[in-house]
Formats: sequence, structure tokens, C-alpha cells
Amino acid sequence: MATGIGRQTPCALLLRTRPALNHALTSLANPSLFSARRLFSLSFSSSSLATNKQHKRGPQPILSLLEIGGVKIGKDDVVRENDPTNNVTDSIFSKIGLQLHRRDNHPIGILKNAIYDYFDANYGGKFIKFDDICPLVSVKENFDDVLVPANHVSRSYNDTYYVDAQTVLRCHTSAHQAELLRRGHSHFLVTGDVYRRDSIDSTHYPVFHQMEGVRVFSPAEWIPSGLDATSYAATDLKKSLEGLARRLFGAVEMRWVDTYFPFTNPSFELEIYFQEKWMEVLGCGVTEQEILRRNGRLDNIAWAFGLGLERLAMVLFEIPDIRLFWLTDKRFTSQFSGGQLGVKFNPFSKFPPCYKDMSFWINDSFTENNLCEVVRGIAGDLVEEHPHMRSVGESRSFKRYV
Repeated sequence: MATGIGRQTPCALLLRTRPALNHALTSLANPSLFSARRLFSLSFSSSSLATNKQHKRGPQPILSLLEIGGVKIGKDDVVRENDPTNNVTDSIFSKIGLQLHRRDNHPIGILKNAIYDYFDANYGGKFIKFDDICPLVSVKENFDDVLVPANHVSRSYNDTYYVDAQTVLRCHTSAHQAELLRRGHSHFLVTGDVYRRDSIDSTHYPVFHQMEGVRVFSPAEWIPSGLDATSYAATDLKKSLEGLARRLFGAVEMRWVDTYFPFTNPSFELEIYFQEKWMEVLGCGVTEQEILRRNGRLDNIAWAFGLGLERLAMVLFEIPDIRLFWLTDKRFTSQFSGGQLGVKFNPFSKFPPCYKDMSFWINDSFTENNLCEVVRGIAGDLVEEHPHMRSVGESRSFKRYV
């Protein structure tokens, strides 16, 4: 926006805009209003400044037809306003198909690939990867197949997104475990977006990403060790996951905590001492024999683990708010590159970049640096000239990062 100021001096111009500038600088000096509440995982684990059109806020168009893993999903199939058993909203449907975990230059995708690389290097490529499975699953797959009790709170409409009485948006990637076991897979990793009705704040969001890992053993593997099947599987599990933790976080102190999950016994949580505090990394355990028996693996033993990718990515990349992962703003997306695990996030204002064109009359004694000195006298080093924003003649443009 160009504004004719007449014969006012640069100083007078700046005084007119100073309230907005002060407001913007306050925002910049406090780039993050994020709380430090813990990111929980239920499974294993308007500004006075003008906004340009590129960063305009507000509802974005929602695609009415998606295809995920060969399954076509229509909006009317998922969001049913006249169905009393349906509690899926437009905003939740808009997240289906975005698949942040399949973007190699996104923190979630970078972390996923780093975990893949670890298992490939240590298990010779035995682990089969699944990351494009449709998130619509049956109640049986989501709860019954992994032994979630019939009266468990996670089954309630308050906690889970129901498409209808028998279909949900998966609450965890464990929803695919039984099917993959029935197919005969013995080593597999499942990554995907999962959905839970939750509050929204810096560490909670109703859509996030998980990875599930399963390894199945035959008697020929544990009998020669002299250990019973459960001890053998638990030992192998802990060795594998301690190696993964070192791959992601370096040489850190670790400890195992006994816990409870309905689908494993015994069950554990792995914690690491990182940045001067103990932090939960993942949940895991020896798979309940009932799950194996139901899926035709009568003579086997198995272990399984699950981890929340956002929880770990927030720590590794020092990203302070879980909502940032969903930004398409280049100030966020341009900071990360494929294969670069742990690049530290550079905070920026919660306000979009603001472009201002200012026009004013000058006399023969004017120099560009006079204006720059006036600006810096108020804003300090927080305001800089953008090299590509200089206009021709007697007009000069500045990009203010506010």
C-alpha cells in the first residue's frame, strides 16, 4: 500500500506508525506464547498490521474426495451431520490425507525416515514399512483386536471420532496390527496419522502421528538361547529400542519403567535423561499371546512398540508448539531438509510478514541513511532492509519482520 504523506519528514511519518510498530516489536520479542505442558500420548506411548493475501488467515477449502492407500474417501462418507453416531467435524476431515509423515522435508517425515534407517541398518531390511494405510478402521480393529476392554474410556464418543457406530478414525496405529499378523508379516513398521478428541494447546492436538513396530519370533530363535520365550523377546526388545534412542539422542542415560498396556505383558516405558530431565520416549512390551493366537501365530512370541512422532520431533528440533507442524508458512517449512535430523527451529513471529510501501517528499539534503538511522533509533536492529525490496527513484521499501 502506497501512502502520500506530503511534505512530512521521515521522522513524522515514523511517529504516525509507531503504535503499530511497537505492537509488532512486542510480538517479535516474544515469538512464542507457548506453554511447557507435557505432550501426552494415549497409546504406547488480530493484529493492527495489514496481512497480505498470501498469508491470509481463515478457513481453507476442504477437498471433498481423497484417496489414501487405494481407498477413496468422500467427505460425505466421513462427516455426516444427520447421523447422531457421527462426531467428525469439517476441520478434522481437512487433516485426512495431508500425511505429514510422508513429506521428506517435514520434521515428522525426517524423523520417520531416521527411524527407518536405523531398523534397515540393524535388521538387514527385514522390517516392512507401511505408511499409506487408510485411517478409517472398524471398532473391532481399533479396540477389540488389541484387547482394549469394553468399558475403557477411550471407546467413548468424548474421546474417539466415530464415523458411525461401527467405524472410527483410528486412535493408534496398533489398529492395523492384527491384519498384518494375519497376512504373515513377522517384522513391520506402521506409520500414520491418528485421531483423538482432545483439547488444543501447545502440546495437544486432535490429530498427530504415530509409529508402531512389531517383531515376531519362532521357537528356533529363542530355544538355543536357553531363555524362556518371554524373557528372550523382552531382552531383544530393550536392546533394539536402546539402540534407537542412542541413534536419535546420542549417548544418553536410559531407564526402563514397568507399566500397563492392554495389548502387551510385560509392558515397559523407555525414559532417557535429556536436557537435565527424564523424558518418556516410547511404550512397548511383549505382545499378549491372545493377540497372536487370534491371528494364527500359535507357536510364536512377539514384541511391539509405539511412539508419538510429534513428541520426539518437538524435542529433537526444539519446536515449542505442536500446532506449528501443520503450518504451510515458508518461514517454517523452509527451515527443514530431508536427512537433517535435529536442525534447531528458528522462532518467528506469530504474525505473518507485513509488507509496507511508504512514499514521501524529500529535499535535496536527504540521504537514505538518514531514514535508516531514524528507523533504527526506534526499532533497533530488529528492522532491516530487504535486498530485494528496494524500489526505483525516490521511493524505498522495507520488509519488517514483525
